[in-house]
Amino acid sequence: MASIHFLGAAGTVTGSKFLLEHERHKVLVDCGLFQGKKELRLRNWEPLPVDAKTIDAVVLTHAHIDHTGGLPRLVREGFNGPVICTPGTRDLCGLLLPDSAHLQEEEARFANQERYSKHSPALPLYGEEDAKAALRLFESFGYDRPKEMLPGITLKFARAGHILGSAICIFDLASTQQRVVFSGDLGRYTAPILKDPQTVEKATTLIAESTYGDRTHGDTQPVEALAAAVNDVARRGGVMVIPAFAIGRTQEVLYYLRKLEAEARIPELPVFVDSPMACDATPLYLAHAEDHDLVMQSLIDRGESPLATRRTQFTRGVEQSKQLNRFKGPGIIISASGMATGGRILHHLKLRLPDPNNAVLFVGYQSEGTRGRRMLDGEKEVRIHGTDVPVRAQLLQVSGFSAHADWQEMLRWMDGFSAPPKQTLLVHGETGALEALKARVSAKGWKTHVPTHLERVELDAEPC
Repeated sequence: MASIHFLGAAGTVTGSKFLLEHERHKVLVDCGLFQGKKELRLRNWEPLPVDAKTIDAVVLTHAHIDHTGGLPRLVREGFNGPVICTPGTRDLCGLLLPDSAHLQEEEARFANQERYSKHSPALPLYGEEDAKAALRLFESFGYDRPKEMLPGITLKFARAGHILGSAICIFDLASTQQRVVFSGDLGRYTAPILKDPQTVEKATTLIAESTYGDRTHGDTQPVEALAAAVNDVARRGGVMVIPAFAIGRTQEVLYYLRKLEAEARIPELPVFVDSPMACDATPLYLAHAEDHDLVMQSLIDRGESPLATRRTQFTRGVEQSKQLNRFKGPGIIISASGMATGGRILHHLKLRLPDPNNAVLFVGYQSEGTRGRRMLDGEKEVRIHGTDVPVRAQLLQVSGFSAHADWQEMLRWMDGFSAPPKQTLLVHGETGALEALKARVSAKGWKTHVPTHLERVELDAEPC
């Protein structure tokens, strides 16, 4: 028979990790890091309740670290099978996994230097050599191409529309005629750059994300709000600083800035992308035509650059980044991290926040306790690099840039099934979101369950 062991993202929104067992085979769907609260992060150090050497393959829904960041540790613990994903996910993981390893090593070095760790010496969760070893195991194939990945288990990827390469994973189990579908992180309909989430017509078991199970994005107009913000700061001659995640959000902001400039709705301004990872990821977004929606592809076919304004500059080097300190404006600086918790964005905020002619534009959710959230909540000073920095710049937040489907869009996608799955298992959400989506899916007449951490669920044996 078949079962799923919920090793992560059960009852929480992070650490995606699901062990699908069928007959003698074990397939790990996602291998993410737990992020956020300390009690969750400590799970990253706990051994898996399954021997890594016994796992036959890993399948990835997409490249985000809360779905892939545990791979180097899994390989160090003995996993040596294929890591299967789409070409876009493979290429993004080539950037993200070494970066994650570098951060782990830097954190350990700093802990040893400052002697604040309980462990002596403090060790990284994994290192860059582990990341390289994991990347050597990657195998990729495209959407809509069923492939027998293990005897009796066929895998097909459908587009999820979340980030480049993101996939809905469809497993067909030959001996039991079951179909197990993992939604992964589902994207939004009519979002730019990427094609919409694909319809899946049938499943015996559906494992669906619930990140926005209790929220809607509303009738937001991010393009209109972005245009107003840019024009306002340009009139003041100031600099707009945009904290944005390097993969996904930066490319979407660039897409809209180009569109507004092409329509003469904003002036031609210098736009600096000051993030090495964003600089490396943006060409990947341009290269993978299999993910492009019609507008994105038509712009490329016409020889235009959909992800750059006329005066966009990509700055990789540290010296290039430092030179931006001398830039007087008007202009725009896009840098990571998206919640102003670290990275180059802190240098720009430290310099630009005291000037009321400048603006800081937040284009994503700011988690409680983050520097971005504290600024939006009204703090008059924020501490950056040991210095208390006055917050005098205009603070703005534009909603509507989320890459996650809300509950209405999740139900829209579920309505594509020709018949209800025999069981629907809700994951990757906080408690309120999970319970809200469970109520809505149950109201459709679907058998719905919210698994707990480390729960094992036997899959309905009735064939699809």
